[in-house]
Amino acid sequence: AEILSVGATFKRSRDLRISMISVIRILDTILHTITWTSIYHLFEWINFKSVFLFTCVFLIFYDYVRNKTPKNFPPGPWSLPFIGDIHLIDLKKIHIELQRFTEKYGRILSIRIFGLRFVILNGYKLVKKVYVDQGHVFADRPSLPLFDDISGGNKGIVASSGYAWKQQRRFALSTLRNFGLGKKSLEPSIHLECRFLNEAISNEQGKPFNPQWLINNAVSNIICVLVFGDRFEYSDSEFQTLLKAINEVVYLEGGIWAQIYNMFPWVMRRVPGPHQKIFLLWKKVIDFVRSKISEHRVNYDPSNPRDYIDCFLTEMEKWKGDEAAGFDMENLCFCTLDLFAAGTETTSTTMYWGLLYMIKYPEIQAKIQAEIDKVVGSSCQPSMLDKENLPYTNAVIHEIQRMANIIPLNLPRAATEDTQIEGYCIPKGTTVLGNLTSVLFDESEWETPQTFNPGHFLDDNGNFRKREAFMPFSAGKRVCLGEQLARMELFLFFTSLLQHFTFSPPEGVEPSLEYRLGASHSPQPYKLCAVPR
Repeated sequence: AEILSVGATFKRSRDLRISMISVIRILDTILHTITWTSIYHLFEWINFKSVFLFTCVFLIFYDYVRNKTPKNFPPGPWSLPFIGDIHLIDLKKIHIELQRFTEKYGRILSIRIFGLRFVILNGYKLVKKVYVDQGHVFADRPSLPLFDDISGGNKGIVASSGYAWKQQRRFALSTLRNFGLGKKSLEPSIHLECRFLNEAISNEQGKPFNPQWLINNAVSNIICVLVFGDRFEYSDSEFQTLLKAINEVVYLEGGIWAQIYNMFPWVMRRVPGPHQKIFLLWKKVIDFVRSKISEHRVNYDPSNPRDYIDCFLTEMEKWKGDEAAGFDMENLCFCTLDLFAAGTETTSTTMYWGLLYMIKYPEIQAKIQAEIDKVVGSSCQPSMLDKENLPYTNAVIHEIQRMANIIPLNLPRAATEDTQIEGYCIPKGTTVLGNLTSVLFDESEWETPQTFNPGHFLDDNGNFRKREAFMPFSAGKRVCLGEQLARMELFLFFTSLLQHFTFSPPEGVEPSLEYRLGASHSPQPYKLCAVPR
């Protein structure tokens, strides 16, 4: 048997040598017959138009194969090569235009923006069913080149997935709770910041001003105390520049250049354009975070942790043998960055919307002030204990969150395994968006969804009532980590401001609810007057 095997191998190698010799002889004959004239005629035949046509056909075929719709996939518009459905969508109001697709394709549909295909879930019942009942299947984030290039991939809390995300989320929650997250012990810090904010607004002396950056600074100081162990003065120009950088980069990340980057990262990394500003702005913020971490390491005392950074440094010692958990210096930077940026931007933008609604609807503002005067008075600072006795004020805050719709399309999630939604096949890795606009404005859940109506959160007796379709913090395993902090901040800041001031538009100006849409949904810049009460 061994002799026969060797013999067969020898025969195959001999046949291979004969075949190679034959090919070489044929190539030699071809090369000898090629003349310069024949080469000239070849290039004359293969002209520029032919090359261009061939390239186009090849690229279209490549795009079709690469982005071919899986079998039994949710329906959607017919996509064009490369650009997908971008010709059908105005990205500046995509959260509104998706409603048009819903009417045509149903509450679960798919769209393609450049090379990225998304499954869109619409309506409270479907979003809850998928995010809560199938939450374990949709616990990951999709890998997007833009964010991978900023962080280095699977770092931080917001954009990470799998084991690393679970460990970092668990650690962040437990650490922030130890420092007062969701507890009464955090209230004094917010009360102190309320006083600083009221003083800064009083300094405007009732003249028109844009409250955005004062609000940003005040809200940011709460998360800064938890993460950095310190607050920043409103006169700190360096910190103000940092807050403006975060605001601008959040806007740019929702724009068309960010989507093009995710489609053609190998090209966009090397060419100039607005997308490069995203990296420059994040570099400023990342450098700031790194400097704070360096300061902490100088006088770090493991026995007396001051904040999140100190606790992370301690935790690094415990996880030395488990690199996958992400307890290292680089991930400390991006976890801190996530808490700082997310804890600043969303709540401050909600507050910014809140004051706009107050100058838009002065009768609602007056009713809130009457309730605060009756329950709290003018000399005491509102506290979380007053919340139950301020049902109208609480209802207005909830209605501000509903109408403000800060993250209209929700943050994307990715399927961790092949699964099904409503009978449609969702392959592993598919990006899914639970459309929060369709939840917060669901006509089957809200009496007057398009109207600012605090009555949505009041029963017939004027008592506050919870609504299941109130989902501004998302739902399921990736529900907003800072929900409890945001709720506390919104209530205490909002009641304190309305206790001390009456807000109105500048004389002769009609308040506008126009917005700018990036990664978040925020008002167009506006001015107001704050008159002390």
